[in-house]
Amino acid sequence: MKLKGTMMLELKDEATGAVETVTEENMVTEAVNDILGMNPMGVFYSEKELGDVLAWNNVLLPICPNMVGGILLFPQALEEDAAHIYEGSGNLPVAYASNNVNTTANTARGSMNQTESKPLENGYKFVWEFTPSQGNGTIAAVALTSAQGGQNAYGSLVGDGSAFLKVKKLDIGDLGKAKQAVLFEAVEVDFGNDLLYSITFEDSSVRVRKVRIPVFTVGLNEKLDDSTYTVLEDHAAATETFLFLGSYTKYGEFLDGKDGYWYGFSNEGNSSGSARMLWVRISKEDYSLTEGEWTLSNAKLMAVGERDMESTYPERNCRCCMRGGYLYVPAYDKKGIYKINVANTADVSLISFGFTSKMKPLCESGTCELFLTLVGDLVVGGDFQVTADDQVIHTQGSARLGSAATPLFQYKQFLVGWGGSYGNEYRHMYLLTPYLATINNLASAVVKDANKTMKITYTLTEEA
Repeated sequence: MKLKGTMMLELKDEATGAVETVTEENMVTEAVNDILGMNPMGVFYSEKELGDVLAWNNVLLPICPNMVGGILLFPQALEEDAAHIYEGSGNLPVAYASNNVNTTANTARGSMNQTESKPLENGYKFVWEFTPSQGNGTIAAVALTSAQGGQNAYGSLVGDGSAFLKVKKLDIGDLGKAKQAVLFEAVEVDFGNDLLYSITFEDSSVRVRKVRIPVFTVGLNEKLDDSTYTVLEDHAAATETFLFLGSYTKYGEFLDGKDGYWYGFSNEGNSSGSARMLWVRISKEDYSLTEGEWTLSNAKLMAVGERDMESTYPERNCRCCMRGGYLYVPAYDKKGIYKINVANTADVSLISFGFTSKMKPLCESGTCELFLTLVGDLVVGGDFQVTADDQVIHTQGSARLGSAATPLFQYKQFLVGWGGSYGNEYRHMYLLTPYLATINNLASAVVKDANKTMKITYTLTEEA
């Protein structure tokens, strides 16, 4: 099946009645085929014993207006590549719309004209409208997306949960605490090679476990419920400087630097003075360690995280993340986030939020909590996001994930994470919904302002 899309964008000046019209044809990406053709970790299997699974009809199907049911408008051109299904955070949408009427106060969002939008014999006709106060900004590219992705894109002050569509909730309560701990301490998932890496600190050593999990291949004796994962390698290396600080509560976190190393950090949080942080760097090639201690002048940090795998329930609270060689840790007063160069700690900066964060977790509150994670190149916190150029976006701050101990691990549209609370342990999988189903670059950018309305007619058809 070959798809063809044609878009007509009309800007009407409300004062003069002048209409500016742009007509373009799009290219179709692999986004829809990825969802229909992939099934990592059996995410779309619906056997009862495998847990709660998304019902496809009326959420993803029919494809129009569900899996393709929203629109994203970008200030810069998009790379025209079928594999390009997410745009970087330096070019986030200035406007968007879903498959319904916008009844919220979000001025970036328009409304679908539900009278003119309709199925065609060989496709679908979408019509979206933006009032003078909606969708203002420079528009250089347009993309069809999912209905959920068109609600608030990656998040707004009106809502931020629609970017994460839960497609699987798998109960792993019968796995046992020791095996749950291995999953809850995951720092990396290598989807292509069916591998998970789990790191902890115990007995004065950094312990790294390389684990096989069925992702795209299933062994003769394996199931898709996390109960039959296999530890392939188990490495423990003693440290001289690094440890998890704290007496009753152990403070520390391990993260994937995505530069050939994993990193461990430990600090106790400080409301004044300078921050003391222990660190360790672990080679992915030979598991060798480099470690040390930093004194971060005048930095007032929250603790990077907390760990306790010995109590009644496995516990991991993660409050930091890494991006591009920098560690991001929220400020103690909740008014900003510190950016620390792990290769040069003289390079430390405080990024101000411009508001006081509620600093709530992304997930449900409990014995495990995730406060910060990386999605693409976007740092996502409870009620804030930090783009690749360190611009802060204030969002609603709703709980958008189920129980979460680990960061979210991404493969194309799929996000997976493990977590639990007071004896309720799960693996959750989500679809990241603001994907690019089509790419439509305008020959010349246009500007939508408060003097103009905008109407977009987008026809998507199946060609022989």
